[in-house]
Amino acid sequence: MSHLVAPSLLSANFLNLGEDIEMLNRSEADWIHLDIMDGVFVPNISFGFPVIEKIALKARKPLDVHLMIIDPDRYIDRFRENKAEIITVHSETCPHLHRTIDFIKKSGAKAGVALNPHSPVALLTNIIRDLDLVLLMSVNPGFGGQKFIGETYEKILELEELIARKNTKTLVEVDGGVDLTNASRLIENGANVLVTGNAVFTSPSPIETIHRLKNLQ
Repeated sequence: MSHLVAPSLLSANFLNLGEDIEMLNRSEADWIHLDIMDGVFVPNISFGFPVIEKIALKARKPLDVHLMIIDPDRYIDRFRENKAEIITVHSETCPHLHRTIDFIKKSGAKAGVALNPHSPVALLTNIIRDLDLVLLMSVNPGFGGQKFIGETYEKILELEELIARKNTKTLVEVDGGVDLTNASRLIENGANVLVTGNAVFTSPSPIETIHRLKNLQ
């Protein structure tokens, strides 16, 4: 399959959020990535449900929701009510990860698991067959605009080996510091979904930047 591009609204202009969402609707972006932070698991707070409800009304692309929160099970149904089509939780916050993934799938969403930079791919060995997506954090979660962690390239290869060995169709998503300087290599190593924030929203022409990211060979 061709790789997907999922711009992150965390880097959008919050004073003109509706306009930025309309821009993404017109662009070649495949998904709209929504980073949800609780100020507990990560040292930042992002979108609450009053804002998420408005985003859901405006967005015409699938919402790719990344839950950087503790106890995510409490909110799965509410995110589904607000058009979340992909819901990703962190392995580090889910002591009963299989149950959480089952909960997401029963809600009708696709289920993903995120790994922080220090978390090994081996943690997913016994659950990879249940996952639609694995999100590899290529920065420490919590803030946009951070420098890409180079070890991510090797981690993608490790994950691709696990996916092949278990014979699954799990997508590999990479989030953090993704831009036009490293996107091609990420795709070459096996990334299927590129989450990009600053590279799009600080660009003089965000639609053109998305076009370039989408059409990398």
